[in-house]
Amino acid sequence: MSEQATKKNSSIGETISVIVQALLLAILLRTFLFQPFSIPSGSMIPTLLVGDYLFVSKFSYGYSRYSIPFAPNVFEGRLWADEPERGDIAVFRLPSNTDIDYIKRVIGLPGDRIQMINGVLHINGDAVKRVRGDNWRGYDKNGPEIPTYVETLPNGVSYTTLDINPLGSGDNTDVFEVPPGHFFMMGDNRDNSVDSRFDVGFVPFENFVGKASVLFFSIKNESHPLAVWKWPSDLRAGRLFQGL
Repeated sequence: MSEQATKKNSSIGETISVIVQALLLAILLRTFLFQPFSIPSGSMIPTLLVGDYLFVSKFSYGYSRYSIPFAPNVFEGRLWADEPERGDIAVFRLPSNTDIDYIKRVIGLPGDRIQMINGVLHINGDAVKRVRGDNWRGYDKNGPEIPTYVETLPNGVSYTTLDINPLGSGDNTDVFEVPPGHFFMMGDNRDNSVDSRFDVGFVPFENFVGKASVLFFSIKNESHPLAVWKWPSDLRAGRLFQGL
């Protein structure tokens, strides 16, 4: 074999090695540290908008099979578990179909009693503080004004919710008693969120993927984030690198 061919083979081998190392590093980062997610629906409006991109902290709650790509059934429960706190925004696998990721806010902890009465959230029989906020016009600044309310949970976490319909299907519910090892999840867009009030049900701790930590990119009009020629008109610059 000539010296030129040897150098060529060596170069190919080095390139393959670099690619393999980069892939392994990406898998390790995605599995143990941070995983990127995009927001495809409006269930968390106004906190999260369609077209937001965020990093989810994988180590915040410890690790379950759903922390690993393709969720191999290699172990049960969680390793180095640290339970979610009330008010966290969390990504979890849908209990009825664990191939699907959902993102909602943690409202009910194990043992809690959760109920909606006339649009007001009640936890363990007590009404959560709810203050009228500014109206929200959505994506269209000329669109209808939607009432907002600032809720403050018992642990002091505050956030803004939408109330599109004061008599929505989720505004009056039975009492939900959260079983051990499960959590009650709700969207901030209360009248447009499929959550624990409906088909989602209680979410097992094992199903949690991680805690939403940083909103690092946001673009409107369903534009692709790599379509840089649309950034001047569609990029939501004011939402970049926000903590959640």
